[in-house]
Amino acid sequence: MTDEPEPIPDESKLTRSKVRWAEEGRGLTGRPLRVGEERLPPGQHLVRDWPVLDLGVQPDVKLETWRLRVFGMVEEAVTLDWPGFQALPQRDFVSDMHCVTTWSRYDNGWRGVSTRKLMARVRPQEAARFVVLHSFDGYTTNLPVEDFAAEDALLATHWEGEPLTRAHGGPVRVVVPHLYLWKSAKWVRRVEFVDADQAGYWEERGYHMRGEPWAEQRYG
Repeated sequence: MTDEPEPIPDESKLTRSKVRWAEEGRGLTGRPLRVGEERLPPGQHLVRDWPVLDLGVQPDVKLETWRLRVFGMVEEAVTLDWPGFQALPQRDFVSDMHCVTTWSRYDNGWRGVSTRKLMARVRPQEAARFVVLHSFDGYTTNLPVEDFAAEDALLATHWEGEPLTRAHGGPVRVVVPHLYLWKSAKWVRRVEFVDADQAGYWEERGYHMRGEPWAEQRYG
């Protein structure tokens, strides 16, 4: 795998529908709540399965060629291969997840590397205020550093005791439970620390720059 960005695939029918939802404000209830006030955010409904949503492409990323580059406004940029990534401290987390398409799933068991451990490895500079996540399918999304560094945020390799499937972003995806799931990039390949906010794929298409479910930050 090279470090050149993958081409963004042509927009699928689902992608076009989600852009229309942003234009229409689909799912908005106008009942924002503070984080923790209720477990289920406004406008969400519970599911037992785990729906698969992507841009129409599911990259087949081999462990032998997988690389994670962490760079930008950091003291020590690194490129980790699979053994190097596995050598970082691993943790187990249980968290809920909330998709902007209005479904939520409770009590997901994750295993992976805490984002805080990754940040300790590269030491972001004081001026680094945001993170841009880059995926093998060409997808990008942005987060404030504070959200990326949440206590239960991680680069996940396992879900419910099994390696992440290709459909759900394996071998490694980001999980930031307190934001809508589009912020938890699948098939992550690069983590970039920057000093100014940069809209990613969905943010350029009408979605909110932060995406907090309890404030119904679905669309910008």
